[in-house]
Amino acid sequence: MTGGHPAGPGRDATGGPEVATVGETMVVLTPDPVASLERADRLGVSVGGAESNLAVALAGLGHRVGWVSRVGDDPFGRRVVRHVTDAGVDALVEVDPTAPTGVYLKDPDPGRTAVHYYRSGSAASRLGPDALDDRRLAGVRLLHLTGVTAALSPSCAALVEYALTDRPLGAARISFDVNHRTRLWPPTAAAPVLRRLADRADVVLVGQDEADTLWGCADPAAVRALLPGPDLVVVKDAGIGATLLPRTGPAVFVPALRVPVREPVGAGDAFAAGFLSGLLRDLAPRDCLRLGHLCAAPTLTVPGDTAPPPGQELVGRLLALPAAAWAQLDPVGVGLIPAVPRRAGGSDPDVPRRAGGNDPDRSSR
Repeated sequence: MTGGHPAGPGRDATGGPEVATVGETMVVLTPDPVASLERADRLGVSVGGAESNLAVALAGLGHRVGWVSRVGDDPFGRRVVRHVTDAGVDALVEVDPTAPTGVYLKDPDPGRTAVHYYRSGSAASRLGPDALDDRRLAGVRLLHLTGVTAALSPSCAALVEYALTDRPLGAARISFDVNHRTRLWPPTAAAPVLRRLADRADVVLVGQDEADTLWGCADPAAVRALLPGPDLVVVKDAGIGATLLPRTGPAVFVPALRVPVREPVGAGDAFAAGFLSGLLRDLAPRDCLRLGHLCAAPTLTVPGDTAPPPGQELVGRLLALPAAAWAQLDPVGVGLIPAVPRRAGGSDPDVPRRAGGNDPDRSSR
């Protein structure tokens, strides 16, 4: 892995992060201005990936974060690393001279964005268990993994299995976002693997739609019954809210915020970052879920995969709201998101929907 990074926001004084995440980040090509890929004349370039999206959001919330990955020895790889490090994340990255950096393209469509992957044989698909051997991970408190990594290649699947079974980072808590991508692997193949991996984690995040598709779980209680192992299970329903189900004790539900959705990709990663930030700060369960929603909301209003998280003062005020006030919260009115301008011709922007933090399926290859 590359060395010699100067100490920065992603590191403590000894050179190690408090949070680490492992996975692929790609260059994202998006029609600009918004149009279908079939008709677009220009493409904007950005960067995205579930694990680095979370790392960037956590760094924005003030945490020391390390992102472990591989990139190609190419301009896209350098752009990916620069994007992550500019956000204050420590990039613990190996540069592969023989495999490319992955790319994906967004294809906007009213109500849903399709994403087409070009990642087969990418540098990150060569990640394996030895990626976690870096001594700079010795002080990590939380390791975050996703089901996307488990689907990329046999070596990536072995990495996730090793992390959850052998616990190479010692006492570090492990969170696992199921993040099922149907064309990376169909539900019949993914369901038993993702169930086994999730049940070995300490904290699990899963969309209600994913749980239904994979395991036939119709509600959060069914998910909790299926996964007895984790200390905490969070079930996200994008149109309704999120439910936290501890191993013992009552479930906690927090409704999502109503926001005008411009682009849903990345919202689930932002929700996970907010929720995990709350855990790291020992916030109450309700406030962990609220912080997840507060981080997801801005991400839904931008064309990219990430958005700056809300400031500390605003977060403090909104976490303290009574339940009734939270349920009626106007994200624009409190300054959480900007007002959405009306489209040319006077038409309304996208109809507001609740920011529950589920991402669309980014699964075409």
